[in-house]
Amino acid sequence: MDTKELLKKVRKIEIKTRRLSDHIFSGEYHTSFKGRGMTFSEVRQYQYGDDIRNIDWNVTARYNEAHVKVFEEERELTMMLMVDISGSESFGSKNQFKKDIVTEIAATMAFSATQNNDKIGLILFSDQIELYIPPKKGRSHVLRIIRELIEFEPKSHKTDIAQALKFLSSTQKKKAIVFIISDFMSVDYEQTLKIAAKKHDVTGIRVYDIREQKMPNLGMVPMLDAETGEMQLVDTGSKVVRMNYEKYYNDQLNYFKETFSKSRSGVVNTRVDESYVTKLLGYFKSR
Repeated sequence: MDTKELLKKVRKIEIKTRRLSDHIFSGEYHTSFKGRGMTFSEVRQYQYGDDIRNIDWNVTARYNEAHVKVFEEERELTMMLMVDISGSESFGSKNQFKKDIVTEIAATMAFSATQNNDKIGLILFSDQIELYIPPKKGRSHVLRIIRELIEFEPKSHKTDIAQALKFLSSTQKKKAIVFIISDFMSVDYEQTLKIAAKKHDVTGIRVYDIREQKMPNLGMVPMLDAETGEMQLVDTGSKVVRMNYEKYYNDQLNYFKETFSKSRSGVVNTRVDESYVTKLLGYFKSR
């Protein structure tokens, strides 16, 4: 992709997702996620009903009248976007690839965080950490994130969510809002998610295509495994093959649901042909 085409694509995504974040998500995002703690704001005269534990005894002694410390929520947060860029993200059937929806969701979340003056960081992962952009503020930083989401070419096409979560835990020492955007066609990340969720506010956003759920009966079909790169003939006419595929898909889906539920992490499921706007808004309002 040449520079002109890339900038055009970045601008198109910015216009669409910034409008969504400005008018829809920023308020919901603000109320859904709490600040890290309370920060001192000012001292004022004691009023009936104030917590006596907040009395500032130095100021009270100086003015010979009770004064209390006023605190406000510390709003600045860090958002970490963990985006799966493995081979399966290139799947698509309704004139849109999963990768396109993932990019739009990540951009919308990033602009929503920017509206609240929060920092945004990015982890692109496959079965390894492909790219890490440390958290920073500002529009130019968000545009860099969008550029990487559009044009970054992964070294591997496999998926390992556990590796990505280990990296998150080792790099983010303070509490962060974490969105893992993936199709979650992976297992063995229960323990690492449990550890990450104890420190961070984690949400898994599962992006999937309806045609991945069942294998159609098309006879002998050459199929490319997006994660291994291997081409093989598959007898889709075989009922056993179709049933095994469906079992594999459902096992991965159930693992995702159970693992996130056990770690008390949030979950959003959105199909490529559905409105992710509706799904995200519903999630924010339910928090």
